[in-house]
Amino acid sequence: MTESSSSYYEVLRVAVTASEKEIKVAYRRAARKAHPDHGGDAAAFRRVTAAYETLMDPQRRKAYDRSYAAGRGGNGSGDFAAGPHFDAPAAGSHASASVHRPGTPRSTAGDAPFYVPPYDAAAFEAAGTVPLIPFSQASQQVHGAPRKRGIFGAEARIQREMRTVQLISRQVLPAIPAARLVNGLQSPADSNHIDHALLSGYRLALINSMLLPKGAYAWDGQTLNHGGRSIAPPQLAHIVRAMQDIFPELNVTGWTVIHSPDGNLHEPVIDRHRRAAGSSDTIQVVNAAGLVRGLKHFLSSGPTPNAVNVSVLARLLRGMH
Repeated sequence: MTESSSSYYEVLRVAVTASEKEIKVAYRRAARKAHPDHGGDAAAFRRVTAAYETLMDPQRRKAYDRSYAAGRGGNGSGDFAAGPHFDAPAAGSHASASVHRPGTPRSTAGDAPFYVPPYDAAAFEAAGTVPLIPFSQASQQVHGAPRKRGIFGAEARIQREMRTVQLISRQVLPAIPAARLVNGLQSPADSNHIDHALLSGYRLALINSMLLPKGAYAWDGQTLNHGGRSIAPPQLAHIVRAMQDIFPELNVTGWTVIHSPDGNLHEPVIDRHRRAAGSSDTIQVVNAAGLVRGLKHFLSSGPTPNAVNVSVLARLLRGMH
C-alpha cells in the first residue's frame, strides 16, 4: 500500500479504536514532521491534516469508518479524496486572480470558517464533555482591546495599538473570515506583552507597533536606520521562538507595524537593506499598508486558512492580560 493510498488511521499511525486525545497527540507529532513551513512535504501535510479533520469530527469519522470497512477508506479515493486545499496562492497575487486551472488548488481564505474540532452538540452530549470555549466566543473575530498596564495608562501606546486593531479589523478580517484577532497577551518568554496575535488556520502572526515621523527608513533585520540614527523596534524574535515551541503545529511569525503621525498608510517608507549578521527573517518591519498586504499574503497562503483552530484560540484567550 502506497503512502498516498494509506488510510487516515495509518497516516496518523493510530489504531481504529483511538480516542480523540490519542488522535490529537498523533496529529501534533505528524504535523511537526510533515509541515511544509518546517521542511516537510506539502502532500504529506495535506494527508495528515485531512486525516485529523476527518477523525476528529464524529459524524465524518463514522462515515469514513463505514467506507473504510468497505475497503474504500484510503485518502486518495472515494468520497474523502476532495479534502481542503493547502497550497493556495497568496491573496491578491497574479495566480489567485487568474482563471482557475483544473487540478490547481483554490485559495479558501475567503470561504466561510469551519471549526477544528467542530461544534457538535450531539457529540458533546454523548461524550459528556463541553467545548473548550463557547461557540459565541469562537465565532468572534476580535477579542479584547488595548488596555492599561500597571499604574500608568500609557495613553500614547493605547492609541497606537487601537490604530492597529482598526487597521486589521477593517482591511484584513473581512478578507479572511476565519481569522481571529486577540489583543493584549502576556509574553510566554518574559514579562513583556504581545500587543496583538492574529490566528488563521495553522498560521499565527504576532504584532507590535511603533509611531515614527514620516520619512525613509532602512531596515537591516535588526535596526531601523534614518538620518544617521538607529532605532531598535520592539524585541519580538525570542517571543516568536517561544510561541513556536508552544504551538509546534503552527507557523509563527512576528511583525512590527510603523504608524505615521498623520495616519497615512504608506508612510513612513521602509526599505529593506543588506541584512545584518544575526538578523531573523521571521520578523517583518512594515508600514500600515505593508502590514495589510503582508498579513493577507501570510495567512491566506497557509494550510486551510478558513479553519478556526479552537484549541489554539482557547489557549491564546487564556493568555490575555
